[in-house]
Formats: sequence, C-alpha cells, structure tokens
Amino acid sequence: MLRPSITFAGLCAGLLLSTSVFALSLNDLSQSDATGGLKDALTQGAQIAVKQLGTPGGFSNNKDVRIELPGSLGKVAKKMKQFGMGAQVDQLETAMNQAAEAAVPQAQALLVDAVKKMSVDDAKSILSGGNDSATQYLSKTSREQIRVKFLPIVKQATDKVGVAQKYNAFAGQAASLGVVDTKDANIEGYVTEQALNGLFEMIGKQEAALRQNPAGAATSLAKKVFGAL
Repeated sequence: MLRPSITFAGLCAGLLLSTSVFALSLNDLSQSDATGGLKDALTQGAQIAVKQLGTPGGFSNNKDVRIELPGSLGKVAKKMKQFGMGAQVDQLETAMNQAAEAAVPQAQALLVDAVKKMSVDDAKSILSGGNDSATQYLSKTSREQIRVKFLPIVKQATDKVGVAQKYNAFAGQAASLGVVDTKDANIEGYVTEQALNGLFEMIGKQEAALRQNPAGAATSLAKKVFGAL
C-alpha cells in the first residue's frame, strides 16, 4: 500500500493556511461582535472588581488599594505608631477601609449600566485605544454617579467612629496651613475618593489580565474580541 508522502514545502503551506484561517484581527469582526464581546468583558471585569473589594478585608488586606491617612497626616500617623500611640490611628484607618468596603457594592449596577449604554463608536475607540482604555471609559461615564452613591454610605460608616470628627477638625487645620489638600480635609470625601481610585485600579487590573490572556474571558465572544487585539 502506497502512502502519500508529505514534503516539507507542503507542510509549510498547510501551516500557513491554518494560521490564516484561525488568526483574527479586529477588521475580521463585525461591529456587533466587537461591541458585544467588549461589553461582556467589561461587565465581567467590573463584577470581579466589586466582589474583590466589597468584602471584609477587600481594601484593608490589599496593599495596592489600602486606604491610609493622607499626606502629612500619614507621616504623623507613622510617627505615632513608632511611639506606641497608634491605637487611634489604627482605629481610624480600619474604619476608613471598612467604609470603602461597605460602599463598593453600590457601584456594580452603575458600572453595568454604563456598559449597556456603550455605543459602537465607544467600542471602536476602546478597542483601538491603550491598554486601559476600557477602564478609562468606565471612569469617565460612571465615576461621578458612583461618587454620589458612595458618599452617604461612607459618611454613615465613619460617623460611627468618634475619631472621625477629630480627623475632620485636625485635617481642616492642616489644610488651612497647606499641609493637606483641601479635598482630603473631610474624612468622607477623602475615603470616597480613595474608594473610587481603588475600584478603578482593580477594574484596570482585570482589563490588563484579559488583554494579556483572552482565554480568561467568561464568554466565547469576549475571548474572540480580546484574542484579536
């Protein structure tokens, strides 16, 4: 029985053909697929970020987003800890992180809504943009609405801690001397801003992970889109 011989040239031709069949670029995707896959991926990233941060220890146990006292107050706090006077500092920083953890779940519905409202042009801009372009889109379209949701939750949580009032008084004086930024002179405002920063930082990490490893996407459409980047 004769077996067909496989030449080196034939093998190379076959490999090239298979590569051209399976390698996709964004130009090969329909607008519907590109937008749908991006929405799937963004929804996934937002939900994971909220889940990671909106649990006990979500902020306090994560060195990348843990909330500490700002600026010179932070330096004073470190000195207090060195001299055995860190109990109040620890109490305040624990309360700040717990307030952020309590507020973050409120962001999910707003983030998902921002994803749903994404237009084809938005999707094109994101897919042709930088490595954090999807995260920047979410920040631009939802950050202020999330801030409004976070602020009363953070205020309620920090008001329960007596030292919160001391922080506001101390930070207010420090701000008048230019030692602390004015926006950081109010504890609920400071914690809210830090919670927002932490949230979008974690969403950015999810985006980076999907760009690096599209197989980690939850849907086949998202895998297809990020695999084409």
